[in-house]
Amino acid sequence: MKALVLRDLRLAVRAGGGFGLGLAFFLIVVVLVPFGVGPEADILRRIAPGILWVAALLAALLSLDRIFALDFEDGSLPLLATSPLPLEAVALAKAAAHWVTTGLPLTLVAVPLGVLLNLAPEAYAWLLAALALGTPALSLIGTFGAALTVGLRRGGLLLSLLVLPLYVPTLIFGAEAVRRGGEGLAATVPMLMLGGITAGTLAVMPFAAALVLRINLR
Repeated sequence: MKALVLRDLRLAVRAGGGFGLGLAFFLIVVVLVPFGVGPEADILRRIAPGILWVAALLAALLSLDRIFALDFEDGSLPLLATSPLPLEAVALAKAAAHWVTTGLPLTLVAVPLGVLLNLAPEAYAWLLAALALGTPALSLIGTFGAALTVGLRRGGLLLSLLVLPLYVPTLIFGAEAVRRGGEGLAATVPMLMLGGITAGTLAVMPFAAALVLRINLR
């Protein structure tokens, strides 16, 4: 499993599998927002948590279709399905590699980019904690969506339509935790809900992804 994660990390960096693309998209969205809504500091501070979370969510979405697509195209996915490693572990390894190349960089970059949106100083720690807790759920849900659409021609649009509704709870509680933290309110409840979503996806999504992979490979 460790070897599979390292292999996917190398492919993501060498083949442009979303490592730089997601960060570039995230940066562009955050930079463009002040031009669109105006330079008013109060408005930017109020919408900053939601904008940062929406941008991170869409940036994570960009590379989802490559999670299984490269393995399917070069014929290594059927070999992985017949290897001693269970497909559930393969799906978990794919999700882990996606998070390391997409979710983790987005989490680290979001804090300095919050300055561009005049994010409240009290919210930076909550932003880092919320993204670190919530982005693994995005990768796990995305892995299930990628498994569901693997082998489909032009499946990227279908993947987005399937995955985006499942991302909504993570977006709601993640942005709410940052907003409450920035206003000095208790953010324990949304953080607990965010942790529950991540734990639930960790328990369910690898098995769901493995199930649909077996169906698609028949």
